[in-house]
Amino acid sequence: MQPFSLFVGLRYTRAKRRNHFISFISAASMLGIALGIAALITVMSVMNGFEREVRARILGVASHLQVMGPDGGLEDWRAVETNARTRPEVVAAAPFVAAQGLLSSGAQVRGAFVRGVVPALEDKVADIGAHMKAGRLESLMPGEFGIVLGADLARSLRVLVGDRVTVIAPQGQVTPAGLVPRLKQFRVIGVFQVGHFEFDSGLALVHLADAQALYRLGENVSGVRFKLANLFDAPRVARDLARTLPVEAYAIDWTQQNATYFRAIQIEKRMMFIILTLIIAVAAFNLVSTLVMAVTDKHPDIAILRTLGASPGTVMRIFMVQGSLIGVIGTLLGVVGGVALATNIDVVVPAIERAFNFQVLSREVYYISELPSEVRLGDVTSIAIVSLILAFVATLYPSWRASRVNPAEALRYE
Repeated sequence: MQPFSLFVGLRYTRAKRRNHFISFISAASMLGIALGIAALITVMSVMNGFEREVRARILGVASHLQVMGPDGGLEDWRAVETNARTRPEVVAAAPFVAAQGLLSSGAQVRGAFVRGVVPALEDKVADIGAHMKAGRLESLMPGEFGIVLGADLARSLRVLVGDRVTVIAPQGQVTPAGLVPRLKQFRVIGVFQVGHFEFDSGLALVHLADAQALYRLGENVSGVRFKLANLFDAPRVARDLARTLPVEAYAIDWTQQNATYFRAIQIEKRMMFIILTLIIAVAAFNLVSTLVMAVTDKHPDIAILRTLGASPGTVMRIFMVQGSLIGVIGTLLGVVGGVALATNIDVVVPAIERAFNFQVLSREVYYISELPSEVRLGDVTSIAIVSLILAFVATLYPSWRASRVNPAEALRYE
């Protein structure tokens, strides 16, 4: 950019306009860009916060990485655990039994996912112990056939701590009377609530030894769960670990186990980015009308510059500077406002709720009473770059029109 074009473009931007309507349109374009950017940053930050909350709730019950065996169970699971623990990324491990079962209490019958765990080890790879509403996870003792239920599952079975439920295993046993399902009475010793419907309504925990006895696994387990120092290392560690596993075993990480959830969030984020970017695009292309009117207003000035030796390219650059500066100021205002709003969403939303006497998120429905927010530098940078590009593109046509002004025609009636 030539210094002359930059100087004149900045002077045009700062100068008081003879046509106040042009000034109003310029301010409206700048404000529109700022509002669009602020809205996009806020929405993206809230969606990042929801993604973080969903991930935290899922990983509070699931694991970063797990090694599974075939239907008969993982036989040499201790060797698998020892091998995995040699890796610096792995910080904890816990064997488990995973099986389906029917839980009945009186006339109530519900299907559930039964997980056999060792409480002391389970607390190192999951956070269920920290989400107990009643009882303690450590109360699961081998041979006592205690059971810990999700809050919604316990509610649907209409049981409380101390009540008994019957667990029916789908694998039957052959008797002279025919195939009879295996069943065992368990005593409810605890209830947990992690805030994720899938787990709260369908997960039951029993001791590992009791699950092995009920499902006749002997010393085998379904697999081993691992916690990593950095959960985002899970896909790489799973690939590396898979090369050393027995043929019948396989490794699966949390991104594969819950791919549907996170894929849906990513699709929603992309669509919201596209939709809200259109708002910025509309505001940015208001610059076209602003600059077209500015060019019309500055016809005599353009003619004088041309007669003094300014080239069409110089004139074009002058108005590109003027339009781009509006885009830059609008982008900066939007970024500052959007980041400020996104980082203080926990203050702004409650104030709006109190002012209008309504609740954005009901704890009974969403388990989250406050809008989560996470501002990411990458999102803010991408939004700012897109806004600047749109603003720059919007200046091209009016600037080209300015460069085509005929000095003789412009000065004829001056």
